[in-house]
Amino acid sequence: MVGRPLEETELVERAKRGDELAYGELVHAYQGIAFRTAYLVVGNAAEAEDAAQDGFVKAYRALHRFRSGEPLRPWLLKIVANEARNRRRASTRRDALTLRAAAESSSGEAAPSPEAALLDRERRESLVAAVDALPEPQRLVISCRYFLDLSEDETAAVLGVRRGPVKSRTARPLDRLSETDA
Repeated sequence: MVGRPLEETELVERAKRGDELAYGELVHAYQGIAFRTAYLVVGNAAEAEDAAQDGFVKAYRALHRFRSGEPLRPWLLKIVANEARNRRRASTRRDALTLRAAAESSSGEAAPSPEAALLDRERRESLVAAVDALPEPQRLVISCRYFLDLSEDETAAVLGVRRGPVKSRTARPLDRLSETDA
């Protein structure tokens, strides 16, 4: 069928055969989540952009090792996260974790009052500060699960751990975060 969008598996197979346009479509589809993943690791927008870009280049070069039929997103995000970790390790500076949390409101909803907007911003800042204060393994798991909305399996793949540590690194900090919210 002419004009229909290609499925991810078709794009991957074409990219494996050297079709750069197909890989470009995959990059376009995943560039947002790749940037956010890298940003959660390095905490710096410029470094995150570079890590995501380098991650895509490394993934393209390693595409022949990607197992056909597997989901591409966890594999790709693991490469991006590893690149971001490498950049963070190489860098002596480490900025505090801040998240780009732009409040999106649908066109049909009324704008919040200035007081409500201020309270929402203060809650977000408080939450970001509490998450940033967590030990790194817990911070990364919480960020992947709740800020990137990755599944436990995807989080495990991105962080290079088994599913069990994802569960334990999620439960304890959630208890701590709920205590600070109370």
